[in-house]
Amino acid sequence: MSPRSKYLFIASMDVEPEREGLFNEVYNTEHCPALTQVPGVVSVTRFETQPLTMIMGGERRTIVIENEPRHHALYELEGPDVLTSSEWADAVDGGRWPEQVRPYTKNRRHVLLRLTYPDSQ
Repeated sequence: MSPRSKYLFIASMDVEPEREGLFNEVYNTEHCPALTQVPGVVSVTRFETQPLTMIMGGERRTIVIENEPRHHALYELEGPDVLTSSEWADAVDGGRWPEQVRPYTKNRRHVLLRLTYPDSQ
């Protein structure tokens, strides 16, 4: 994964199981496409947490982090000010997301990261 911007915003959450289908449909067909159109948003991708087993210190380890959200959206941004723009606000509260999806999400986490390698200047 080669970064195309200097900032990465990560929105992570779980959703009530009976809303999983609607959550994925709205996220993929409305929410992400709308946020992709916001000036300063370089890209949007989504991931789901998977079981993790790896070799560390010469030993095979399974790593389990309690209460880690399952769903993660990664937004490459030109700068942190994108998140406070009126265009972002409109996109975040558009479509079915605010009424039919957001109320059924939980364990939400939001993180803003700044690129430090490579080419962090």
